[in-house]
Amino acid sequence: MFGPGASMTALPTSNLRRIFLLRSIEIGGLLLAIVLARRVLELPLPLLPIAAVTGLLALVNLFTWWRLRQVWPVADGEFFAQLLVDVIAITVLLFYCGGSTNPLVSFYLVPLVIAAITLPAAYTWAMALLTASCYTLLMFNYYPLMPKSGDFSTAIYLHLTGMWLTFVLSAFLIAFFVVRMAATIKDRDRQLAAAREETLRNERIVALGTLAAGAAHELGTPLATMAVVATELQQDYAGEAALVEDLRLLRQQVDSCKHILSNMLAAAGQGRAEEAAAEPLNHYFDGLLEKWQLVRPGVAVKAEWQGALPAPRIIADQTLTQALLNLLNNAADASPKSVEILGRWQGGELQLEIRDRGPGLAPEVQQRAGQPFFTTKGHGFGIGLFLANATIERFGGKVMLTNREGGGVLTRISLPLTKLLIKP
Repeated sequence: MFGPGASMTALPTSNLRRIFLLRSIEIGGLLLAIVLARRVLELPLPLLPIAAVTGLLALVNLFTWWRLRQVWPVADGEFFAQLLVDVIAITVLLFYCGGSTNPLVSFYLVPLVIAAITLPAAYTWAMALLTASCYTLLMFNYYPLMPKSGDFSTAIYLHLTGMWLTFVLSAFLIAFFVVRMAATIKDRDRQLAAAREETLRNERIVALGTLAAGAAHELGTPLATMAVVATELQQDYAGEAALVEDLRLLRQQVDSCKHILSNMLAAAGQGRAEEAAAEPLNHYFDGLLEKWQLVRPGVAVKAEWQGALPAPRIIADQTLTQALLNLLNNAADASPKSVEILGRWQGGELQLEIRDRGPGLAPEVQQRAGQPFFTTKGHGFGIGLFLANATIERFGGKVMLTNREGGGVLTRISLPLTKLLIKP
């Protein structure tokens, strides 16, 4: 339901991988062309320079294979240099094989199209100028290539066949690269949109955190006043048992509010408290439910923990605890009588399911659930689920809300334990 955080793919690296593949095809095609030209078409090819260019391309491709295994990103200049190697190789081969009369001269379009798709305008214009210059030079400087028979009609037939073959190969190579590039660009755009959405959400969280910290400071004084007044009223009306019990409950709730605000202020601006006491995961859940039922004592809870014992020992962040409490409160608001909880841990991952028997989620609510300031309740600010999801995603997890058969909502939390486990 909520979008996962995805890391940006290295777009230039993907392009370099495709260049490696295209050059491998080019080397294979050269070897096949040499065999066909010498054995079938009986063309007097200069084998030494062609073999030298093919060998150099193979060495460059070997270096490219090594380069793809490195972690540093591929810069535009490096990618342009890779295309430049191919243009130089095409030029040398054409120089010894008929120059501009060779139909393979159209292969200059392949690196030009790739540059236009992947590189900034300056590199594209540089590639256009380079390929045009090479083509022009080959019109006047080249070794002519004719069949041994010297038959002009045979040369024309070979030329037309070569033009057809060049078009087919160029079309397939360009289509291959453009389709792959379009898919990569769409994926990049989706990731950029997700990153912008995450940045906007983080800005909202920072704003909410700032307001919450200010409110916590300002609420301290009226809560202290309420605690003092409640204590004095207990003393003044000690003979009225019902009123004293109500005042005791009021004082307990005030103390609970003060405790929550104190924890909020203590956790503000702090990361995971490494000095905090570690505890087994099942004990953490027991403490979480105990704390929650102090606030929601009227909700019947059926809880079950599944996993290998002894359970992993964790140090839970205060914000994660608050996020889980928010999700439990949402379930109790929808189903005030009973809530079911199932926790499972296995293979370094935690699955927590919170099940209620409320009215469920309407389709339009499912679409908007988790958006800030959206609520279907008659009270509240509509930020509980938003903050809970943001917190759980910060720990690498995700929240899914689905309707249950027979009514109610299943809230499933998936959370890797790597950020909670005690570091050795």
